[in-house]
Amino acid sequence: MNRFSMRLIVLLLIILVAPPLWGLDGGVESLRQTGKAFASVARAVSPSVVFIQVESKASGGAVTRFSSPFDDESPFRDDFFKRFFGDQFPGMPKPESPRGDRRAIGQGSGFVFAVEDGLLSDKTFILTNNHVIENADRIRVKFQDGRQFDAKVTGRDPQSDVAVIEIKTSGLPTLAWGDSSRLEVGEWVVAIGNPFGLSHTLTVGVVSAKGRTGIGINDYEDFIQTDAAINPGNSGGPLVDLDGQVVGINTAIFSRSGGYMGVGFAIPSNLAKTIADQLIGQGEVTRGFLGIVIQQLTPDLAESFGIDPGQGILISQVAEDSPAERAGLRQGDVIVSYRGKPVKEVGGFRNQVSLTVPGSTEELTILRNGQRKTMSVTIGKLTRDRLAARSPAQSADEIGLTVQTLTPQLAEQFDASPGEGVVVTKVRPASIAALAGIGPGSIILQVNRTAVNSAAEFARAVEQSHNKRQALLLIRRDEMQRYVVLRW
Repeated sequence: MNRFSMRLIVLLLIILVAPPLWGLDGGVESLRQTGKAFASVARAVSPSVVFIQVESKASGGAVTRFSSPFDDESPFRDDFFKRFFGDQFPGMPKPESPRGDRRAIGQGSGFVFAVEDGLLSDKTFILTNNHVIENADRIRVKFQDGRQFDAKVTGRDPQSDVAVIEIKTSGLPTLAWGDSSRLEVGEWVVAIGNPFGLSHTLTVGVVSAKGRTGIGINDYEDFIQTDAAINPGNSGGPLVDLDGQVVGINTAIFSRSGGYMGVGFAIPSNLAKTIADQLIGQGEVTRGFLGIVIQQLTPDLAESFGIDPGQGILISQVAEDSPAERAGLRQGDVIVSYRGKPVKEVGGFRNQVSLTVPGSTEELTILRNGQRKTMSVTIGKLTRDRLAARSPAQSADEIGLTVQTLTPQLAEQFDASPGEGVVVTKVRPASIAALAGIGPGSIILQVNRTAVNSAAEFARAVEQSHNKRQALLLIRRDEMQRYVVLRW
């Protein structure tokens, strides 16, 4: 073999072998740069993250505490949902304790955040979850460099689970707020906190979903879902993007074991910042109020109202002398946009209204009898004696009930008005009415959007629905009204 042939063979080997080696080197280098990016985030963020330890005193006799409305059926009681503050989560059974005073120790996380320049410059404000510091007699915060401070509560908001505490010092590093509305599913995020008391632990994941509502953790929900590993003790710590900006506050996990199972929830930074600003400025949160009961527009309801599913949310009740009534909103209207933005979910709409400044006039677009209307509504202020709009339970599918005309005696018994609706006196077990959640004592006000004021009118209305084999009912129970579609 001559020298030329040898060189040719060597050249071919280089061409065939080198690309995979180059690719391997490139892949390792890419991973190395990713790791350095996470390390950079940790260096920038950790000095502003604090370990929070709370001490509380309770007294009295032996107590076993249950605070869940689900009683023995609560999913929370089987480690289904746990917050990160140990078993301080509502609904978890607390062991009996002996009579007399006792001390309870809890822990969580928090972070120093920036406030407006010149505002109370002698104080440092720390954001955390309300459930971390609730009922605390003493709050102690510890920084990564070992410094410790006693803290006091600036303000807290149980409805959103956001709280602000303060320490008497200044000049500490702060975290910048990011815009959570610009987060996209699939983006990298970093969680930093103190899981199981292990100070300043960093975990990495992605945004799994946005706008999670109806989970049942807080009154006002709009959670970011992430698979970044978070555990008991992370609660109140920051969820940051790769620029080190806060995009969320770690709040809860979905778990059957009490530990990490790949599903965590964080309060969006935009919501948390709005709440924190109000807590610092006025010590409480002021929320907007419309005065309506709303429910999700299911496919069955959408069909009954002649609109496409996912087009809006349904008004099932309008409170008397409320901002909604004064604006001309009616029962049965479908809200399709608010402040120029589409409305698709009950939870998201409630959050939008609650964060609207009371007294402001906003545009709201509805569908009424197939016609689109844009209306102006002046937002009221939600006070303690007003019931925040909630989504009533909904279900629908078939029939099997007996009704009776509302006599004066029955009307008094069921707190109703004579001649307005019929009272359900019997529901057949496992019937479509029972499956839809209709029970004895319910008042049926309408069938297919037509008032029924006697048992005979109800029977005729149901008979007229025979060919369609479905009926839309408006039902009242305990001052709450809701629409239900029955199919048979």
